[in-house]
Amino acid sequence: MPRCDQTPEWRQLQAHCRDQGRTLDLREAFAHDAGRFGHFSQQAPEVFADLSKNLWSRETEALLLQLAAGCDVEGQRDAMLRGDPINTTEQRAVLHTLLRRPAGLALPGDRPEVVGLLAQVHGTLEAMLAYAEQLRADSRITDVVNIGIGGSDLGPAMAVRALAAYRIAGKRLHFVSNVDGHELDAVLQGVQPQSTVFLIASKTFTTTETMANAHSALAWFAAQGARDVGRHFIGLTTNTQAAAALGITTCFGFWDWVGGRYSLWSAIGLALAIAVGAEHFRAFLAGAHAMDEHFRTAPVASNLPLRLGLLDVWYRNFLGFTSRCIAPYHAALARLPAYLQQLEMESNGKRVDQSGAPVAGGTAPVLWGEPGTNGQHAFFQMLHQGTDVIPLEIIAVRQAAHTLPGHQDQLLANALAQAQALMLGREHGDGHRDFPGNRPSTFLLLDALTPRALGALLALQEHRVFVSGSLWGINSFDQWGVELGKVLALDLAARLASGTTAGLDGSTAGLLRRLRTPA
Repeated sequence: MPRCDQTPEWRQLQAHCRDQGRTLDLREAFAHDAGRFGHFSQQAPEVFADLSKNLWSRETEALLLQLAAGCDVEGQRDAMLRGDPINTTEQRAVLHTLLRRPAGLALPGDRPEVVGLLAQVHGTLEAMLAYAEQLRADSRITDVVNIGIGGSDLGPAMAVRALAAYRIAGKRLHFVSNVDGHELDAVLQGVQPQSTVFLIASKTFTTTETMANAHSALAWFAAQGARDVGRHFIGLTTNTQAAAALGITTCFGFWDWVGGRYSLWSAIGLALAIAVGAEHFRAFLAGAHAMDEHFRTAPVASNLPLRLGLLDVWYRNFLGFTSRCIAPYHAALARLPAYLQQLEMESNGKRVDQSGAPVAGGTAPVLWGEPGTNGQHAFFQMLHQGTDVIPLEIIAVRQAAHTLPGHQDQLLANALAQAQALMLGREHGDGHRDFPGNRPSTFLLLDALTPRALGALLALQEHRVFVSGSLWGINSFDQWGVELGKVLALDLAARLASGTTAGLDGSTAGLLRRLRTPA
């Protein structure tokens, strides 16, 4: 497919940006267009989106839709969904959507092997959910410790917290990812071996941090006099031989076409299934599938993932915005910004296109954020009066899961007020109290934070990342950027033990000697 910057539509957008895009004023746009909210808002499965407070016009969006057509984003989407090997650097299909597709459902254009893969997916899903229900019913087990890193931690940890209202009583879930032993040690101090199950989440069972923590947990288990490793340690891996070598006899696997940041829907979601149960886990998958179908079938003008991905490209490449702030106005979504960081920055933080040629402009923005209203008392000052324009994405939930009076109205009022204040600004006259306004925000609204709604929200974000990556012509499904540091760390771990500094740069050698010098 042509890269977006190599199309005539790109040049049209550049001219449009010069002529109109940089001077658009949201206050004037609303004053002159009574239908702006209606045009730039829509309902998608489980998610209502208001895009009207963003720095684009109807003409901007029309040109962006032409850009998507010129790059055949719909064709690229269809290639992903039918199982083409679009991860070209690893010669793999990208079929995380298959993990939430209902059993036996065939889609137009499916590759022949997809039918067999879907049967395998549901075989693993049924076995995993049966185990989850068994563990939920076992009153002897009070603690579940998920040991993983990256997508094997961020997704489950985020989702278990997000769906706290649905969690089973009597089971505590813990998440250990950092190779820093302080994290694992703190968890081990609060659990007992006979009442704890450890989930070791690593596709290859070779991930350095995960295996270091797994070996330490096994050593602690043995030191406590416990022996039944097979009952208390579960492998979430395809490398059953490596798991068996550690005494782990129960494993739930997944496939090489499941990238880590897209793996929550697979066996990596076992911690979530234990927390909320099989019925709610199926609802979580169903919400994601509903968004998949929206992405697959909705017309481009009302296709929410497509509209968001196009907006992201407009901001990054034409208006020059380098970051996006995520503010979930729901305490249970506290880990969502970190989850989205990996999803977008690991997927699209690339400097070369599919052919290996340098890209012409910026790719993934920096994602960051904290829940509202906490962020209002931390960094919103910069959003309102700082020198950089930073698009804000507010995620709000209409219905609370608690019964405390007054809190939800205050929370939602704050979410509305921040978006309004960013757009309107205020002239006070002394500079210090002036707010420039005309600062963009997106408002995503869920009716309730249910398993189905969470699934739809996450799938929406996945497809949005796919759209922007497709336009940039990059491979959103590899992550070679994490490899070099891992390789060097293995060498430096040996050097820390031996003290050898030969061949190191001066800074690294100096720091290594410093670290080996007794205090």
